[in-house]
Amino acid sequence: MAILEVSDLHVKYGNIEVLHGINLRVEEGEIVTILGANGAGKSTTLLTLSGLVRAAAGGIEFSGVPIHRLPAHNIVKLGIAQVPEGRRIFNTLTVQENLNLGAFVAKDKALVKSTQDWIYTLLPILSERREQLGGTLSGGEQQMLAIGRALMSNPRILLLDEPSLGLAPLLVKTIFQALREINATGVTIMLVEQNARAALKLAHRAYVMELGRIVLQGPAVELMANPEVQAAYLGTG
Repeated sequence: MAILEVSDLHVKYGNIEVLHGINLRVEEGEIVTILGANGAGKSTTLLTLSGLVRAAAGGIEFSGVPIHRLPAHNIVKLGIAQVPEGRRIFNTLTVQENLNLGAFVAKDKALVKSTQDWIYTLLPILSERREQLGGTLSGGEQQMLAIGRALMSNPRILLLDEPSLGLAPLLVKTIFQALREINATGVTIMLVEQNARAALKLAHRAYVMELGRIVLQGPAVELMANPEVQAAYLGTG
């Protein structure tokens, strides 16, 4: 069953249309990745799903509920959380305080505590750094904190925008392994990623965007073998 369905989605910045009627769906429990060059519309797609950018036309349904007119905080309450590009953690707050802010919509204190304990188990470096200021963490640790903060709202679907950006290969491997473990607990994942090879190895299905349109879609293994994808994104072919 589709947890997320996007139908004929158009988005404009001022008078300039940047998404030209895209259609995509994400099934419950899947990992889906969106690939594409800079300016393809990948980040705009995620921001629109989160309610941070308004749709000009078309619809977005989450578990059958239309969400494209809802404010962002209500979308979080429904179970959608985003890890933004560039991490956007609070540098002057501790790791623990950053995580606390991720739970701002939560009402069940026992659930918040058990979620926090799970995050500290999943990403043990955060537990070691819990009293450290966010701004003193390395890039990889900040990315883990951004993921942990998003998970504090107990999302049903996690949206990630360029989680590997600027990270060393070993750290990228750690982040992607964490995403695999998060998905294994039942959290659906939608991933925008420049590292096409790593993303396609992780994902079940993939979409390729060019200039605000989806031009290819299918199982990740098929796109990995597609000569066009190999030439454009994998450096082979």
